Amino acid sequence: MHIQGKTALITGASRGIGRAIALEFARQGIQRLLLVARSHQRLAEVAAEIEEFGTEVILFSLDLTQPVEVNIAVARAWRDYGPVHILVNCAGVAHQSSFLQSRLPHVQEEIATNLIGMYTITRLVARRMVVQQEGTIVNVSSLMGRLAAPTMATYSATKFAILGFTQALRGELASHGVQVIALLPSLTDTDMARNLEWFRWIIPMMPEQVAKALVKGLKRNSTEILVGWQSYLAIWCDRIAPPLMEKILCLAAPLPR
Repeated sequence: MHIQGKTALITGASRGIGRAIALEFARQGIQRLLLVARSHQRLAEVAAEIEEFGTEVILFSLDLTQPVEVNIAVARAWRDYGPVHILVNCAGVAHQSSFLQSRLPHVQEEIATNLIGMYTITRLVARRMVVQQEGTIVNVSSLMGRLAAPTMATYSATKFAILGFTQALRGELASHGVQVIALLPSLTDTDMARNLEWFRWIIPMMPEQVAKALVKGLKRNSTEILVGWQSYLAIWCDRIAPPLMEKILCLAAPLPR
């Protein structure tokens, strides 16, 4: 699909990959962007950059873990700005620790944002897309949704779940004219990632690379978009030698030696 003249709703749009996708969509000529994040101030900063491209920008300061707020915002968006053609579920959090030292509140936050928040807004948007018989849903997973690694157990669990959710929705919604796509970036240099201990030998990519890969994948009607040569290499290694790949992940993980 091409995005010119379309309306997109992007969650997690105030920083990192979500911000980069919003800017890249604007460069590619999208007509309207509905940007969702918790911080209105950071959203406003992104909007100021986007408006230089002539794209209409509407901001929604939302906590995706609050279903009533999300329901009201989606209804308002459809009423005031017309149908949404593209939903990008980019909002997410990550907490890193060894499993034995992990804390339940961190696990609950990852599940609430990465899964329940995504489910809540997707359900509301998908129902409306089915009525209009048109739409594309992009769920941002991760390479860690394919290859789990030590110190990221619960984050990987949510990203694995996103892939399963995406595959199931793709089958259910295809007959209604709605595409469902998974985007799988590897380690990306974002605010969130800078708070983590990075894995050895991994070269981080920039959010702009992820955004450009998404646009290319949309044009090709891809159902799953891997980003970067490291992702392809890791998946290939896991297919031909899973025990070796698991050993490499353990060696690369920032665990005490």
